[in-house]
Amino acid sequence: MAANPKSAAPLDLERIRRDFPILSRQIRGKPLVYLDNGASAQRPSAVIEAEREYYERHHANVHRGVHTLSQEATDLFEGAREKVRGFLNAASTKEIVFVRGTTEAINLVAQAWGRPRLGKGDEIVITWLEHHANIVPWQQVCEQTGAGLKVVPIDRRGVVDFDAYLGMLGPKTRMVAIAHVSNALGTVLPVEKFVAAAREHGIATLVDGAQAVPHQRVDVRSLGCDFYAFSGHKLYGPTGIGVLYGREEVLDEMPPWQGGGDMILTVSFERTTYNHLPYKFEAGTPNIAGAVALGTAIDYVEGVGLDRIAAYEAGLLDYATERLSAVPGLTIVGTAPEKASLVSFVIDGVHPHDLGTILDAEGVAIRTGHHCAMPVMDFFEVPATARASFAFYNTRAEIDALVTALGRAREMLG
Repeated sequence: MAANPKSAAPLDLERIRRDFPILSRQIRGKPLVYLDNGASAQRPSAVIEAEREYYERHHANVHRGVHTLSQEATDLFEGAREKVRGFLNAASTKEIVFVRGTTEAINLVAQAWGRPRLGKGDEIVITWLEHHANIVPWQQVCEQTGAGLKVVPIDRRGVVDFDAYLGMLGPKTRMVAIAHVSNALGTVLPVEKFVAAAREHGIATLVDGAQAVPHQRVDVRSLGCDFYAFSGHKLYGPTGIGVLYGREEVLDEMPPWQGGGDMILTVSFERTTYNHLPYKFEAGTPNIAGAVALGTAIDYVEGVGLDRIAAYEAGLLDYATERLSAVPGLTIVGTAPEKASLVSFVIDGVHPHDLGTILDAEGVAIRTGHHCAMPVMDFFEVPATARASFAFYNTRAEIDALVTALGRAREMLG
């Protein structure tokens, strides 16, 4: 979604950075330059305080409790669900299931939607860009049901071949599961086109939005997908909390994935009747504090403005691409025309792990490795990449610090 000039007004970087206490840390005697946001973003004080206040003043188990603390905890927990609903523009809170993160959300869909429906000869379509969390659960359900997995190719820019995708859709295709944004390359997929094409064939769709929701506005009703998943810790919220959005009519037809407390209405030794949506998929005591703090994280990014965040981060990406492209021996891996704010790269003769260690000595935190996207590494014929991923609290000065640290690493490693 394009940002309008008013909503894309400049950010108050000094104030924003003061909101994130960890950014004042020093690492090995040098100011922290945190460029590992694609793995996990930092938390503003408001989120930290929300979790602390919940435990200090409101903690009790949610639902069915008649005492004050239980009712307070339930109100906070369900209030967070409503915040998520509004954040995604879902039609109802019945469509918002709290899970541990994107990985659990995809596994839930694979087992509760896929396992009862798929059979021998059915097909699931994913892309070459996917995170392991959107590959392995589908491989497992294929082994369980006899279905097959089809993979849409990418080109050397890291762009998914849409024409090849269209050619893979057919009467045997039952599910399309795709990333909104590649965590390894930053490629932004035109998911609206992918979902629309699948819907024309009556094919279910799941979108892995873990790398999308921190950087852009997401409207699940506009996308038209059946499922959308994201993790709280990439959205400046806590770890151990995430969201599965599912269209109500689809979730209603699915059996529960896990059994236990809160996902039931009645239990006898003869039969169990299951709870209504979304509780049918929330067995056991949930991460109440995590959900409450996730709601606060949503309040925070909405307060900053997602359009403003997107506009600012686009500028950071342009600057980082320009600066890194000028580093001798450095090759950027993933040059799609539409990218989120991350850059993966390799440097001639330097293993990314060595690079990451030396940068850490300079106070610069990046991610090195295969980024849980080993097929992407295989495609580009590299064992790993270094990845600098940016958030709206990062600055151009921090990108300069990264480039300076890379120069020192090249000198040290020859």
